[in-house]
Amino acid sequence: MIKGLYEAHLPISNLENSISFYKKLGLEIAYKQEKLVFFWIAKGESWLGLWETERVEVPYHPSLRHIAFFVDTADILHAKQWLNEKGIAIRTSFGFDEHHQPLVLPNNPQAHAAIYFDDPDGNSIELITPIRLDTEEDFEMMTFEEWLKRQ
Repeated sequence: MIKGLYEAHLPISNLENSISFYKKLGLEIAYKQEKLVFFWIAKGESWLGLWETERVEVPYHPSLRHIAFFVDTADILHAKQWLNEKGIAIRTSFGFDEHHQPLVLPNNPQAHAAIYFDDPDGNSIELITPIRLDTEEDFEMMTFEEWLKRQ
């Protein structure tokens, strides 16, 4: 029945600023109104809705104002450089600063490599890729570079 996630939504304060930011990430506009824009994440498969609102000041919590974009494992290796070239700052997450990302999240029995940054309104954006599925092995959070050395 369920095949995937089709849409997610984030609050924004300025439509044009957000359009510029998400275009920098390579997303294509699918639909636009006065205070709303949808970007294709994967055309015909998933999109992101951005809503201009005065309620953008809702404090961040992982259950609110967060989206994670799936990327290939090969791409996560170059994500930091890709974001830096676009002038997008990587934020410290889980105690790991820019120099220690991407990081590996030990979500046993899975593991994911991820890198974190914010959009212009402070919405949490993540690039993430699964690097291990259904294998039990306890380990601490580490940099992806450290993970690769262990493999």
